[in-house]
Amino acid sequence: MTESDGVLVDSVRPSGVERVVEVRLATMHGEFLAIGYLDRESGDEQMVLVYGDIERDGALTRVHSECLTGDVFGSKHCECGDQLSAALHTIVTEGRGILVYLQGHEGRGIGLLGKLRAMKLQAEGLDTVEANLALGFPADARDYRVAADILHDLGVQSVRLLSNNPLKSEALLRYGIKIAEPVPLLIPPREENMAYLWTKRERLDHFLPHLDGAADG
Repeated sequence: MTESDGVLVDSVRPSGVERVVEVRLATMHGEFLAIGYLDRESGDEQMVLVYGDIERDGALTRVHSECLTGDVFGSKHCECGDQLSAALHTIVTEGRGILVYLQGHEGRGIGLLGKLRAMKLQAEGLDTVEANLALGFPADARDYRVAADILHDLGVQSVRLLSNNPLKSEALLRYGIKIAEPVPLLIPPREENMAYLWTKRERLDHFLPHLDGAADG
C-alpha cells in the first residue's frame, strides 16, 4: 500500500481500471483532486473527486450515476443534480471524502436516448419502472464493478455510503467494498418529481422516509 497526494494506492489487488491522470480541480464547493480512470473492460472514461485525506475504512463516499438532464441541465424530473451538489457539499463540510462519477449509468443504465424515450412514456402515464420495462430494458441496468475497482485502487476497504438505494450497497458489497454505514441523501421533493420519487420508494425500495406526509404529485 502506497500513498500519493493523500490518496492511498492499492498496489496488490488486480484492477479492471487504469489510473490515467490526476489534477487539482477547483469547484464551487471546494478544491478536489480529480482522478481520471480508464475502464479496461468497457473502454469508458471515469472520474473520481477526492477531498482531503482518504480513510481506508469508513470513507464518506458518493457513487453517483451520470444524469445529463439533472446534473447539467437542472431537470426537475429527478433529484440527481441536487444530490450531486449535496454530496459534494457534505464531503467538503466533513473535510474528507470521495465522489465517484460513473459514466455509462445514464437512465439507470439504459443510455441517454433510452432515458428520453422512457421519460416520454412517463409523460403519457407510465411510471419510471413501467417505462423501462415497456422499452425492453430492466428496471435498473446499472453495474457497479467499475466503482468498486476505483475504490479498491484508492485503497478503500469500506465506505459510509451517501445513498438511498439499498441495491447500490449490495452491489458494492458483492465487489468487495464493505458498507460501514448508509448515509441517507434526502432532497426535498418537488411537485414535478413527486410521482418519480414515490415510484423509487415503492417499487425500487429506496429509503425515502421524508416523502411521508408530502403531497403526491
